[in-house]
Amino acid sequence: EEANGTDSARAPKVTCEERNVSGIQRFTPQILNVSEDLMELLNPNSSDCTLVLFYTPWCRFSANLAPHFNSLPRAFPTLRFLALDASQHSSLSTRFGTVAVPNILLFQGAKPMARFNHTDRTLETLKDFIFNQTGIEAKSDVVVTEEDWEGPLPSVLTKGIDWLLLFSLLFLASFVMYATIRTESIRWLIPGQEHEHQE
Repeated sequence: EEANGTDSARAPKVTCEERNVSGIQRFTPQILNVSEDLMELLNPNSSDCTLVLFYTPWCRFSANLAPHFNSLPRAFPTLRFLALDASQHSSLSTRFGTVAVPNILLFQGAKPMARFNHTDRTLETLKDFIFNQTGIEAKSDVVVTEEDWEGPLPSVLTKGIDWLLLFSLLFLASFVMYATIRTESIRWLIPGQEHEHQE
């Protein structure tokens, strides 16, 4: 029987070269540290595909996504999965238009090909996204396990001080105070300034 146009599968948008998985014991995402550069890990001369997650450890949406992303390498062992803290790699976030986290990009070689844009971030929606983009089918027996909740991506929020935000707020507050003091219209509020310009 010949399949009609509605039943036939669409051609994948990205043709991925599947990596050799012999010798790999554990399939987990690789988390980039501050000194690692994403562009050095992506091979611009190949057609292998890598799913890259931009996250922050203090974002609850990133924490909710973490166990699902942790399980993806088992579902797609022939693809690579990387994650990077967007607050530590701000130049990359800017370069690839990552204005909010979590943000997932599919790269072919070193070129971004597709962005995951679903609000429902589960293992199933991630599997569907990868299949729709690459045509690679996920292993059907992979589910999110207790081990996926533990790592390597953190599913528990990290409490800490965002020094850049704190510095920005202090700078803004000091600028507003300076501008307020320098404004002629409110000099009369400051004691000793009311007769300064009178002769």
